[in-house]
Amino acid sequence: MKNRIHGLVPGYIREIVPYRPGKPIEEVERELHMHPIKLASNENPLGPSPRAIEAAHKALAGSNRYPDGSAFYLREALAARHKIPAENIIPGNGSTELIDLAARTVLVPGDTGVTAQGSFPLYYIAIRSVGAHLVEVPLRDYTFDLDAIARCVTPDTKLIYLANPNNPTGTMFTADDLDSFLARIPEHILVVLDEAYCDYVEDRNYSRSLDLVRGGESLLVLRTFSKVYGLAGLRVGYGIGPADLLAEMNKIRMPFNTSGVAQAAALAALDDAEHVRLSVESNRAGLAQLQTGLGVLGLHVIPSVTNFILTEFGYHTEPLCQELLQCGVIVRPMGWMGFPNAIRVSVGTSAENDKFLHALADVLSKSAAHKFETHKERK
Repeated sequence: MKNRIHGLVPGYIREIVPYRPGKPIEEVERELHMHPIKLASNENPLGPSPRAIEAAHKALAGSNRYPDGSAFYLREALAARHKIPAENIIPGNGSTELIDLAARTVLVPGDTGVTAQGSFPLYYIAIRSVGAHLVEVPLRDYTFDLDAIARCVTPDTKLIYLANPNNPTGTMFTADDLDSFLARIPEHILVVLDEAYCDYVEDRNYSRSLDLVRGGESLLVLRTFSKVYGLAGLRVGYGIGPADLLAEMNKIRMPFNTSGVAQAAALAALDDAEHVRLSVESNRAGLAQLQTGLGVLGLHVIPSVTNFILTEFGYHTEPLCQELLQCGVIVRPMGWMGFPNAIRVSVGTSAENDKFLHALADVLSKSAAHKFETHKERK
């Protein structure tokens, strides 16, 4: 049976390494009989907006009805917020669905898609899943190397994925950098700009992406309600791009891809400026707390503008993450994203950050003591 299935599935599908979701808290609770803290999936530790929870609860009463497949009211609210026509907005089951949808819309076997090595794996998966060639360009200083990506463009290139900020490094390139890059990219190439973490960035020269869409660039900007809005579990995001492109994407977008509950919660969350402010302020303080604490431990921390930090250790980190797990702390080893000697830790509450730092210090101390004793025995 296995050989018969392999005969049905194209080789470019079989070779894909699947996305690895973070370990659920529930699974750790079952295994270790403890309630851990989860700092592995870049979630908002403050949770959803109270307004979003209330709106979702009310929407549940109508769950016997199919949702509005066009997400009309949410798109209208986003159009007003971003000062762009609603026809330039497409709803998504999180922004991740739109990553896949962009590839399925513009790529065919034999085309080429380009992205960075050491970025979000769904870019690679989307390109390979349609049989297109994948070109991965190494990062430069943990950031997308836009100059190198521009040099990799060939006549077969049809799609480029950029993450700004980048996951898992937490770094960004500037709006000026993007302008210079786009000036070198032919108009027939679609650039997908993933700005999932945009709400945390406080650099004034971060992004003018929506101005570029208004100006007619072949640019699809992705946003999500999973991060600062705290709605990761409801799976709702959106894309902003050329109306003609979105019309084609809508032809193959699954109907009812965002639930009525998700749409209601997102609408309410969009209007809760106070919750967004608190989330951003909490994240700013948490980043500083983690950066200081990791620095005290003598670790190499990559400066981040997001709600997570990448930290290099100089050795393979899978065992380290397992030891932290035994302490009730879930973080992400980054080998599967191209950084085998690093972990990514999400910003939690102040208490969660403190627990992580204490657990890490304890694990590192025991590891150092073990190495010392082993060295003595060998002598």
